[in-house]
Amino acid sequence: MSLFLSAAAVSIACSVCLIVFPVSAAQPASWSAPHAPVRLGERTWYVGTAGISVLVVRGEAGSILLDTGVPASAEAVLANLDAVGVRPEDVKAIVTSHAHADHVGAIAAIRARTGARVHALEASASLLADGGRNDLFFGDDLPYPPAEVDVRIGDGDAVTVGDVSLRAHATPGHTPGSTTWTWADTVEGKPVTMVFADSLTAPGYRLVDDPRAADTVAQFRRAFATLRALPCDVLVTPHPEASGLFERIEAGTLIDATACARYADRTEAALDAQIAKQAAE
Repeated sequence: MSLFLSAAAVSIACSVCLIVFPVSAAQPASWSAPHAPVRLGERTWYVGTAGISVLVVRGEAGSILLDTGVPASAEAVLANLDAVGVRPEDVKAIVTSHAHADHVGAIAAIRARTGARVHALEASASLLADGGRNDLFFGDDLPYPPAEVDVRIGDGDAVTVGDVSLRAHATPGHTPGSTTWTWADTVEGKPVTMVFADSLTAPGYRLVDDPRAADTVAQFRRAFATLRALPCDVLVTPHPEASGLFERIEAGTLIDATACARYADRTEAALDAQIAKQAAE
């Protein structure tokens, strides 16, 4: 019997050029729309909304939650966790992709309900503590309830709960603290490397003739290289449409060893086009 549950069709506007909207009434409805849990592996479940990925990796001694979604999605995520047999007290650690409101807006509420320890890179820890304010490119436009980070981690560090271990890979660019996560799981009896690859877009960023631009572009280049070098069997992204997650599940093509490299290629091409357009203005 297949591990995968049927997933509702999700309308896709663009698989690469995602636009980050303020988390408000103007946000895409899918970001807060409920979505049934989807099993991705023996231990890994999608427990997010229709438009924002939240994952849980279950272990015998507790579970690790990856991201939390928009501020209003805390109850939906907790309900999905309950549906797959994860009680609030079972969540021992929370890790983050990047500290924008659409991905960590519910982190303070879920941390309070679960008692989980939050782990993040230093750059994300600062933005989480500020509740999304003082963002490098968005300023104070994407606020959310501030969240305390319990453990500041570095590139290559592991977050471990019993028999579950996730490894952090710094992939900055979208934010200075952007992080990609890898871990081992099994899909249909096959050992696989799961990859939760952070966003690699620069929505509205000025990448030419801006004091912030040179370092940001260099960070993106390093992130693309990091992602291409990772072992990668199953790719998930913070916006599921960026990696065609639900379509791949429906098609039975979730396992794809080329997915991470192709994701890096697409997003780097989009970044190059963005730079060229700005340079020609």
